[in-house]
Amino acid sequence: MEFLQSHQVNFMLFMSGITAFITLLVFLTNTLPRPRRIALFLMELGATLLLWADRLAYIYRGQSGKLAFYMVRITNFSVFFFSIFLLSAFSLYLIDLFKTQSELKKPPKRLYYTIRLSELGTFLLVLSQFTNFYYYFDETNHYVRGKSFFLCYAVPFAIMAIQASAIIQHRKHLSPSLFVSMLLVPLLPFLATIVQIFAYGLSLTNMSLVFAIGLFYVFVIIDMNAQIASANKREIEILKQEQKYIDIMFSQTAEALASAIDAKDKYTHGHSARVADYARAIAKEAGKSEAECREIYFAALLHDVGKIGIPDNIINKATNLTDKEYAIIKSHTIIGMKILSNISQSPKIKFGAHYHHERYDGKGYPEEIPEIARIIAVADTFDAMTSKRSYRNPLPLETAREQIEKGKGYQFDPTYATILLQLIDKDILGKNQAIMQTTA
Repeated sequence: MEFLQSHQVNFMLFMSGITAFITLLVFLTNTLPRPRRIALFLMELGATLLLWADRLAYIYRGQSGKLAFYMVRITNFSVFFFSIFLLSAFSLYLIDLFKTQSELKKPPKRLYYTIRLSELGTFLLVLSQFTNFYYYFDETNHYVRGKSFFLCYAVPFAIMAIQASAIIQHRKHLSPSLFVSMLLVPLLPFLATIVQIFAYGLSLTNMSLVFAIGLFYVFVIIDMNAQIASANKREIEILKQEQKYIDIMFSQTAEALASAIDAKDKYTHGHSARVADYARAIAKEAGKSEAECREIYFAALLHDVGKIGIPDNIINKATNLTDKEYAIIKSHTIIGMKILSNISQSPKIKFGAHYHHERYDGKGYPEEIPEIARIIAVADTFDAMTSKRSYRNPLPLETAREQIEKGKGYQFDPTYATILLQLIDKDILGKNQAIMQTTA
């Protein structure tokens, strides 16, 4: 106790510096709700002024002169005032916390009574300046407890008791760390006050109150960060669910559109889906990423979308097409490209529709062929050969394989034609083709 008593002025200076810095941090904090931020700012500012006033009171006590006379009286009044001020600001914090961050429709009504008690305590403090029933100063300018000095603790004790009861009753609405730090604000000064009554000359109550306020700020920040992290996690999960929903909707829409396209030709039922599967298998075997394989899959699924603009009588014609009809059929690549150009998020999807009839050697139509279309071209040709058409039955798998082999480097990109042949040899595409033809 002697060590603390002889160095408490330095402790007060150190602690007031910390709370002053915390006050600045609270002022700059924008993540807390405004009413709670104001209340916390007032708490930290009050803690700084409380210790600063208490420190000056100890420095000037017992000194003579006009300055010392007024400083001792002003600072001692400030100590009692800011003690009540701090507890009142804490009540404001609790009121907003329970109002906005709990399942309570209204904060505990008794917390509002603590504001009235603070007003009463301030009135009694002012009254004591004229009656000396709290304290007075002797001829040596020393603070002396009055006969009724116990009354100055009655109002703060009542406020702290009410605050502690509200915190304990509604602890389920608080995180464990925040609950403990909040409970220390009324309880720690309460216990320190009991000690201080019997340890004259020490400011245990004030220092413990300021310590509890500073510790409370730390746990408020920890709790706030935890809430932000939890909110971010929930938001990410929501975004993931929304993205998943969008992906499913896009996939189902694309598949429905592909089915509608294939329905125009009774002989090509399931053609788009098979080409998409083959193209994805080739892309995966070529070492493409999951995102690239997905994009290639949808480009292949919608490669014939331009047939929407081709008359059914031309698509389903059983005899040879005239030059004019063939020109109309060829236009489905341009129509498809224009339709898919509206999908700005996946600009390469249109390449499948636009270039899937182009040859690797440039003799098809149109004149150029991007990589995504080179994959689709070999997949499209393979399915066309192994599917039933109006003018012929499906070609045997070996015949289709031979045609792909012959077309390497001419009609097809040799890299992707080789991969397709490897998949045929592994019997992956052969089994899939058999299944699709059986279900068609």
